[in-house]
Amino acid sequence: MARYTGPKHKLARRHGVNILDKESKSLTRRLTVLPGIHGKKRKRALSEFGQQLKEKQKAKTMYGILEKQFKNLVDKLQKKKGETGELLISLLETRLDNIVYRLGFTKSRFQARQFVAHGHILVNGKKMTIPSYQVKEKDIIELSPKLQKNPNVLELLKEERPILSYLAREAISGKLLRMPGKADVQVPFDTQLIIEYYSR
Repeated sequence: MARYTGPKHKLARRHGVNILDKESKSLTRRLTVLPGIHGKKRKRALSEFGQQLKEKQKAKTMYGILEKQFKNLVDKLQKKKGETGELLISLLETRLDNIVYRLGFTKSRFQARQFVAHGHILVNGKKMTIPSYQVKEKDIIELSPKLQKNPNVLELLKEERPILSYLAREAISGKLLRMPGKADVQVPFDTQLIIEYYSR
């Protein structure tokens, strides 16, 4: 499957905002200058299409989604009733790999995707190997018995990371309490511009 496997800092620098799952002084410093030999030169204003494309690319990069997957996601939400921006955040945040990351079981979404793909995550007691699986309300997400013995994972679980209000976690398991919305998470992209991009 096509996945970006290069330096993650390059992705953040390309977009000019920190869309990674970690902070670093070197990245913060570099975000002020665009990549490339001409990065210091003043960039020209983006067209309306350029702005829409940029926001779409930010969201895709942040959640690690390919173009076809992302388009299918937007097509799916446009058939539903409700505010499309809210629905987009809801669908992105309830992907299994993102839920695993949000529960604090991994350091990043990239690692969460790997854990899911390798069969280390259980949903309602059954092994799930599809990172894009849409978690439903009251679903129980657990670490596999093998992963529960992993020293790196055990060390990570000891860290006190804040859990978002729509989730609940107890030791090696977590639950989706309700569907999330814009008020629950801060994202570095404009959902309205993304919807407009796919509505052309």
